[in-house]
Amino acid sequence: MAFPTDGSRALKAYGLPTNVLVDYMLLATPCSVIRQVTVDVLDILDKAANTSSAQTRLVFTGKSGCGKSYLLLQAVQYAVQKDWITLYIPRAINLVNSSTPYVYDPRTQTYGQPAFAQQLLKRFADVNEALIKDMKVQGSYPFEERMIDSTSTLTDLINVGLEYSQQAPTVLNTLLSELAQQTKAPVLLAIDDFQALYNMSLYRDPYYKPVKAYHLSLPRTLLEFASGKQAFKRGAVLGALSMQNTTFRPPLELVEALGLEPAQPSGPYVPREKELVEYAQGLKNFPVPDQLTVDEAASIFDVWHSAKALHIPRGDETFLSKFTESGGNAREFVKKALLQTVAL
Repeated sequence: MAFPTDGSRALKAYGLPTNVLVDYMLLATPCSVIRQVTVDVLDILDKAANTSSAQTRLVFTGKSGCGKSYLLLQAVQYAVQKDWITLYIPRAINLVNSSTPYVYDPRTQTYGQPAFAQQLLKRFADVNEALIKDMKVQGSYPFEERMIDSTSTLTDLINVGLEYSQQAPTVLNTLLSELAQQTKAPVLLAIDDFQALYNMSLYRDPYYKPVKAYHLSLPRTLLEFASGKQAFKRGAVLGALSMQNTTFRPPLELVEALGLEPAQPSGPYVPREKELVEYAQGLKNFPVPDQLTVDEAASIFDVWHSAKALHIPRGDETFLSKFTESGGNAREFVKKALLQTVAL
């Protein structure tokens, strides 16, 4: 399935997970293969369009390389095509790895990330401009630079954050609160590297102690929507776990909430962090199959062959040998079985 122009525009605005970006650099047209799990997720989104996001909070789980990021990407693209208001964070690790400036806000007692928030506001506005330009703000927000009230639109609110970077974290949190109250359009919040929000960040406080992720303004807001403490009146929250980064592994509290097999000690004497248990409460595990079916793998083989990215002959024998080499894992099938093969 090639992504339509509107969908591609959204993906260009928000960016892509690194592994997906590498694939798309080799393909002439961004595309993905429809799997049964894709159909299942899109059916869930259709049902969630008229219900609270508190009822649809899914986390995609599975072995590394099984296709979790692609599945999340397909959900985002589908939501854009269905006129959902969409906020997509493809690399949540960048929120907690100390790669952007941060400043303490004594009013909220959290750390804001002005540069990241301002950039995300711009991307959000680029993708959702047509849907939000006529939506009125329901609250009243007396910013130092400008008054935002019921006569203002969401676009006016976003412009405050775009013009004044120090206000961007507050504006972004306010925007999400406003989106939670409106009912004109469903809202999709999609987060890749989801487990990073539950880890200790690499930021440091003035005493050089590590800052917990939920003490950062934006990660805390995202966790509140993930846990159902805040909810969109219409919409869904989707997350995808990443197993590649060993610094930000899924913590025990999240693993237990999703019903996964712990990779670390998990006995009754192992302490759990109360806040993380609360933020993980109610999340539903959506397992992505570890292996492709033969038909799904054949579709991937055709996509890459049609893009002239492979140097091997097309044929059943070649395909089945590469499928067997990869063990059915989607990433292994593309990266090692196909792209690392050269015809003799």
